[in-house]
Amino acid sequence: MVAVPSKYAVVHEWLTPNATGGSELVVREILNHVDAQLYALIDFESSNPESYLYKRQIGTTPLQYFPAAKSGVQKYLPLLPLAIEQLDLRQHDVILSSSHAVAKGILTTPDQLHICYCHSPMRYAWDLTFDYLRESKFGRGMAGWLTRYILHRLRQWDVLSANRVDYFIANSAHTASRIWRCYRRDAKVIYPPVNTEDFPFLSQKEDFYLTVSRLVSYKQVTLIVKAFNQLKKPLVIIGTGHDMDKILKIAKPNIQILGWQPDDMVKKYMANARGFVYAACEDFGIALVEAQACGTPVIAYGAGGALETVRDVRQYGDTGTGIFFQKQTEASLIEAVETFEANREKISSEYASSHAAQFSRQMFASAYLNFVHTCEEKSIKENRNSISKMI
Repeated sequence: MVAVPSKYAVVHEWLTPNATGGSELVVREILNHVDAQLYALIDFESSNPESYLYKRQIGTTPLQYFPAAKSGVQKYLPLLPLAIEQLDLRQHDVILSSSHAVAKGILTTPDQLHICYCHSPMRYAWDLTFDYLRESKFGRGMAGWLTRYILHRLRQWDVLSANRVDYFIANSAHTASRIWRCYRRDAKVIYPPVNTEDFPFLSQKEDFYLTVSRLVSYKQVTLIVKAFNQLKKPLVIIGTGHDMDKILKIAKPNIQILGWQPDDMVKKYMANARGFVYAACEDFGIALVEAQACGTPVIAYGAGGALETVRDVRQYGDTGTGIFFQKQTEASLIEAVETFEANREKISSEYASSHAAQFSRQMFASAYLNFVHTCEEKSIKENRNSISKMI
């Protein structure tokens, strides 16, 4: 009997020109290796001549036609669970979702296999609930109570929809622990693809520090600025976001704020920086790996995915690739920078670059495809056993 090839579907949250993070890299890499129909809540990339998805047929939801959806479908947060459930995927055998919000909540049949690559449980509903309430104009007064109720219902739906997934993949052990905490589900850890080969390696560095990040509160760029105001060391900031005005007001002359920059400029600064500074707790943290690919040491908050990608020079000696600070405070970061300066010569740029190679696209593709294949074989075997028991 000849096996019929599976018909795959890949599901993601949103496809827009501004969505260029790690989750989008995962989708792109999956599509490089799997012949699949692509679905999303909204799609503005198939009409973008500069996108690799240009002219591709992409299934979407009614949110596609909502006002200002292109600039951020998150404004319709209460509707996202309902919207994702409108995608009809019954013609596919295997569903491969890439989820950091609602993509894992698609409806499937008992005959379908659903494998979810989870970048994070829905942050709005879990880790960032109180940040969201504090910063949103809808987080106060009577509107605040309604917002709290909506977030409460989102958490309920998020847990419920996790039961629609047959197998979870996490982008780090940190995320796997959060998946267990939120859903009580195990997850296979497969690190996301990083284009390490696209980042230029330089062993000779210039005398400035760098951070590349969205300028939003949980990224803690304001903390970095305040610390470097005291250190008086040169710092370059690349990125834009809601905190831009606040950062511009407090930054002293030793800090240069460049805003958004094209990829080639980001790579140039990353390769030349004396050190890359990052103060957020990330699920994985692709920028930390990109910096190491350039041979640039990392000074990072010692939590989350950073613990899996950066090697502290105080622990690993000449195979260290950076240094951690233990608290998200100015004093802790200042101490880490000073300790880094004292240990800088111990860090090998060549080793940092080779260390980053383990997070390459090729490593991701091999691990991901092997896992999908194993899950398919297991699913086929389980279905056969179920049928035999019924006969």
